[in-house]
Amino acid sequence: MSAIPSRNTIDKSEIAKFEAMSAEWWSPTGKFKPLHMLNPTRLEYIIDQITTKFGRDRNSQKPFEGLRLLDIGCGGGLLSEPMALLGAEVVGADAAARNIPVAQIHAEKSGLKIDYRHTMAEALVDEGEQFDVILNMEVIEHVASPQVFLNACAALLKPGGLMICSTINRNPKSYMVAIIGAERVMRWLPIGTHDWSKFITPDELSSITERAGLTQLNKRGFSFNPLLWRWSISQRDLSVNYVTACIKPVTCAP
Repeated sequence: MSAIPSRNTIDKSEIAKFEAMSAEWWSPTGKFKPLHMLNPTRLEYIIDQITTKFGRDRNSQKPFEGLRLLDIGCGGGLLSEPMALLGAEVVGADAAARNIPVAQIHAEKSGLKIDYRHTMAEALVDEGEQFDVILNMEVIEHVASPQVFLNACAALLKPGGLMICSTINRNPKSYMVAIIGAERVMRWLPIGTHDWSKFITPDELSSITERAGLTQLNKRGFSFNPLLWRWSISQRDLSVNYVTACIKPVTCAP
């Protein structure tokens, strides 16, 4: 288990929110209901990006075998477990200490070997860790410094590695949907889970990733249809939830 360094991007108030809800990670009707609803769509995008980038056959039994993957901000393991099932060597890291035993117990019950750690990106950099893939899902809007956080994530990627990063756009629509709708009307999340001022626009995220030395491959929206009551991937609608795929360029020695 890694130590949390004194200089880090942790926002203690954000960590407290998620620690208070830690016991409900695997309840599809609990406080993480929105993530359970979104998870199949997230996985569809993630699997497509990884198999395309690394030339894997998604129909094989273990298409991610041989890939080392970091799920940063892993929570209870909603993404770590599917990645392990697909054959990846998974490290699940979270700054909220209470999330780790929840994730460990569930993985053990599922017969999965996942390296869960109470740590953060900066500490993993200090330890010299390197990964082929980083899943950075719904985390960046909760950290104290998005740029410092993404710089650390970039340092953790091997040259040619892939990072998938999802977050929430900042505009009037996202305020109505993510704050008013999800927290106050539908009560999918406790009031105060999100801070709208910390949401990040696609242009801002592009600038942050570029300054971190990463090259963006694509960006897609996660769009919710209230009539069909389901999520889908959109090439155009990035107005609320969206996701990007970036690579760390391979630099050639002169």
